[in-house]
Amino acid sequence: MTPGGTPGAPGVVVVTGVGRYLGAHVAARLAADQRIERVIGIDPPESGGEFTDLPDGVERLRVDGGSLGSLLADLDVDAVVHLALVTAPDPQHGGRGVMKEQNVIGTMQLLAACQRAPRLRKLVVRSSTAAYGASFRDPAVFTEETEPREVPRGGFGRDILDIEGYVRGFRRRRPDVTATVLRFAPFIGSTADTTLTRYFSQPLVPTVLGRDPRLQFLHFDDALEVLHRSVVEDHPGTYNVAGPGVLSLTQAIRRAGRVAVPVLEPGLS
Repeated sequence: MTPGGTPGAPGVVVVTGVGRYLGAHVAARLAADQRIERVIGIDPPESGGEFTDLPDGVERLRVDGGSLGSLLADLDVDAVVHLALVTAPDPQHGGRGVMKEQNVIGTMQLLAACQRAPRLRKLVVRSSTAAYGASFRDPAVFTEETEPREVPRGGFGRDILDIEGYVRGFRRRRPDVTATVLRFAPFIGSTADTTLTRYFSQPLVPTVLGRDPRLQFLHFDDALEVLHRSVVEDHPGTYNVAGPGVLSLTQAIRRAGRVAVPVLEPGLS
């Protein structure tokens, strides 16, 4: 533990993906915690990102994956928060191929670097409830131990399964590191800008006729609180992170003040 730190609160924290909304806000929140001595944000060299300016308490480095190993060791890093995940492909920036490279290959490179960081004591990894897929044979409620009945169809869900598999391997190789995996439900909130929030922002929201799936959400502020606690406290394991209760899609649309428009599923017309 870095001198001056409190039990569970690391002295030097690295946050990946600080060019994105979540990473920037997590880094800022950690920098405001007086128990943490140094917060370093990392982005790849070619990443433009949404946020070019960070609070004064956050240092920013642009590093490619191959240089992470020596960097983490040189910085005497105590904790790593891995948030540099792409949730949807961007056709203008390489599409699915670039998305998988950043999510899967990027995580592999980071974990290899973490393995060689002698002072590392904590690893926090962003995951997603997309790991469970969306099979009609799934149970009504998933626990952290529930296995999906089918492999997720979406690319992001498959990436999440790969990422969590690599983290399990890391735990076996570095049992001295407290590894926390957070499976977030979809984010909502006035500041959240996601595919789902844009879907609910339409005045007329299309739904599939005859289907009314159950949904859970997570407010962005609650996600920040959970990530903060995962860094300054010890919470080893994998956790589902979502707001209490369940809404059906039509209930969620009504609460958003929108109108649902049922349409036939493609291929059934």
